[in-house]
Order: sequence, then C-alpha cells, then structure tokens
Amino acid sequence: MCTPSIVTEAQKGKIAAYGASFRKATASPFGAKDEIGMLNLIDAQSRDAIVSRADASKIFDLAVDYFVGMPSWDKAGDPAYQIWMTHTPTGEQLADRMGTGKEANELLSYSGDAISMYTHCGTHIDSMNHFGYHGEIYNGFRADAHIGSRTWNVCGAEKHPPIVARGVLLDIAALHGVEELPDSFGIGPADILGCLKHQGCELRVGDVVLLRTGRIRAWPDPVRYMSKAPGLTRAGAELLAKAGAIMIGSDTHTLEQQPSADPDNWQVVHTYLLAEAGVPIIEIVDLEELAAAKIHEYAFFGACLKLRGATGAPMRPVAMPLKC
Repeated sequence: MCTPSIVTEAQKGKIAAYGASFRKATASPFGAKDEIGMLNLIDAQSRDAIVSRADASKIFDLAVDYFVGMPSWDKAGDPAYQIWMTHTPTGEQLADRMGTGKEANELLSYSGDAISMYTHCGTHIDSMNHFGYHGEIYNGFRADAHIGSRTWNVCGAEKHPPIVARGVLLDIAALHGVEELPDSFGIGPADILGCLKHQGCELRVGDVVLLRTGRIRAWPDPVRYMSKAPGLTRAGAELLAKAGAIMIGSDTHTLEQQPSADPDNWQVVHTYLLAEAGVPIIEIVDLEELAAAKIHEYAFFGACLKLRGATGAPMRPVAMPLKC
C-alpha cells in the first residue's frame, strides 16, 4: 500500500489534529489533564505488537554525539554545548578536594566532568510546552498560570514516556534522486505520498515518522548544517498528523522548511504540531545508516532525559529491523 492507511472515525476521535483550529491551541482528546498529546496512543498492546517483531540482532543508532563546537541553535543567544573537567587525577593529587590524602589520590585517579547546553542541542525532543499561540500551549495551559520561577509546571520533558512504536522512514532525498535536498526545500503532501509509493510502504495510526533530507551529511559543519534547512511545510505536517503520527522528526535542526514560507510565523510547523496537533517533535536524527540499508519500517525505541518542566531534552533513539 502506498498511501496513509484509512483512519476510522473512532481513530479520528483520538487524533488531536482533527479538532484543530488554525493558530489556536487545541483541547486534548485525552482529557483536560493531558500533557503528552499523541503519545497517549502508546499502550501495552501497541508496544507488544512492535517489540514482538523487532530483530535485535541489528541496531541502528540514530543519535549524534555531543562535543564542543557541534552545531547548535544560537540565533536567539542560547548557549552552545560545553564540557569541562571538574576533577582530574593530577588535580586531585594537588588539591585533595575529598580530603583523602596523597596516597589515596594517587591510587584512585579520580576524573569527573560537567556540561552546560541548550536543551534543544543534539538529538533531542521538543515537548508540548515549546511553542504555542498567544501565551497558550496545547490543551489550554497558559503561560500566566503554569510557569513557575524556572520552568513550565506542565507538559515538560519528564512527562514523555519511553517511546516504543512502529517507525517509518520517509527518504525524501532518495525519492528525488539526490544525496541531499536543496536549501530551503519544502516537503509537502506530494513528496510524502510520492515517497510512500516509491518505498511501497504505508503510514499507520501510532507511527513515529522520520524524514530524511540528507542534511545530516553536512554535520558537523555548523554553518552548512544550520543554514536554510530543507524540511516540512505546514501542509506536509498536517498530512502526517492526520494520518495518526505520534511523533515526527528529521535529520535537520528545525524539522521544518527554513526560512518559513509564512511571513507571520517563523516556526509554522512547530506551532502547528505542538499547539494544534499535539504531536511532539524529534530533531537532529542521524538517518544515513538506516537509509543506506533501505529499511523504511522498523521498531523505534527512544527515551528522553526526564528534565522536569523542560521544553526539550536529549534523546538516544535506536531502530531495529522487523522480522519477516
């Protein structure tokens, strides 16, 4: 089958995108207390269905590593990734911070370190409180009522469950016969439907959908990787959300086409997916090995760091092929 599978009326009742209004935060179909949107579709039955088909003999690591100088979002002044050692073997011998004495420090060779980073650095998720409209995020939570002195009190990264679901790779670059899509290429419905037909696969309610643009081939050049990213248009995002995707991501730092085609909204896909459709996002996913193996359907596993109240958090996603 080469199109999104037919979504039943019962399924539509659990897909937030069908209740969305343009540029308005959507009330969740999962109730007034919902903070995770479409991730609610993950349950014991859906996890068992995909885990039972996973071939654990091969694992594809979809994450990038973290290092000083890595590409990161800095247009709004957010901090780049930094790491520094807080303890070194020779330093401890000199400083004796633990008060254990020279012989103990020579024996133990203690090393330790600390990091500082924007939460949307490297392979990461965007949680439901990352973007909204007019001070309101998904499910009607408002900034003036739900932000404390440091973080949102709702919809933070710690609310995300471990993601265990069917994954679908849409290799848009391969569809167009290129290694990397051109700068600012917009991935719309025709590209998505064409890719499904080209790959001979379908979308199903409950999928994690990842789009390959090929831009990760520019990694780790910060200028080349971060400039004029190809990505989803709002129309493309609407197709995926209404097909029942529970998470959507790509190999770029934005997921969406940059610069935005909407003069009034520089993050048109983020605001749509998070505030209107209730679909969390994953960005900077390395899809090259998976694409080279031509694996378009797989078991997706990933869990983000439980950073309480955070708008984003690092994730280490992996993919496993499915047994025949």
